[in-house]
Amino acid sequence: MEKKKVLITGASKGLGLAISKKLSSTYELILHASKEESFTSVEPGSHLLCADFSDPEQLANFCKQLKKQHGETLYAVINNAGVTYDKPLNFQPEREIDAMLNVNLRAPIMICKTAMKIFGLYGRGVIINISSVVGESGNAFQSVYAATKAGLTALTRSLAQEAAALNESDHNIRVLSVSPGFVETDMTAGIPDAIKEKYLHMIPAKRFGKVDDIADAIEFLISDKASYINGTNIHINGGLL
Repeated sequence: MEKKKVLITGASKGLGLAISKKLSSTYELILHASKEESFTSVEPGSHLLCADFSDPEQLANFCKQLKKQHGETLYAVINNAGVTYDKPLNFQPEREIDAMLNVNLRAPIMICKTAMKIFGLYGRGVIINISSVVGESGNAFQSVYAATKAGLTALTRSLAQEAAALNESDHNIRVLSVSPGFVETDMTAGIPDAIKEKYLHMIPAKRFGKVDDIADAIEFLISDKASYINGTNIHINGGLL
């Protein structure tokens, strides 16, 4: 039996890598990174589709290739790729603002557009957008990053409603977002210890998340067992208050 194909963006490290390892035995993976050299290992049977999402031209070509090479068998999309540049907005260079807007928000929007064209032909498919706890709570020195993540949850809710409106007769298209809390990755490794300690006291679970905490949830959410979960944002944050 042919495996369903799942696209994972930002799959070369951190959360994306953990998700790819979690899904590799069940699905045929399409793995994205900004360049092939970013991958130190690739799950057997996976396909590489690389592009720098900060470049709109590369993003456009990525979407074309996704549809051309994998359109007939694409089952799910996990928009995980993201960047952050933490500093006060009044000192934030425009190039960093543009990079966060392009990678964190514009790329998922364009990939969702491509996926919805594919899913609409077959009446089935799953999109999971990786947002963040700061998309709701906000966070000092992450104003643009937080704005992009809040945008993903709004995109998710609206797109789930669009999918239902456009596919009334044969509808099995779901759109979800997942908002991790503080997870131990390269992105959070640079947070000063004093700030980490502050947030640790706010987490009832008394620990930071592991990438497998998120990957386990993703594995469930793209499966048929989660067929009634749609158009919502799932918080995975240890009860962060």
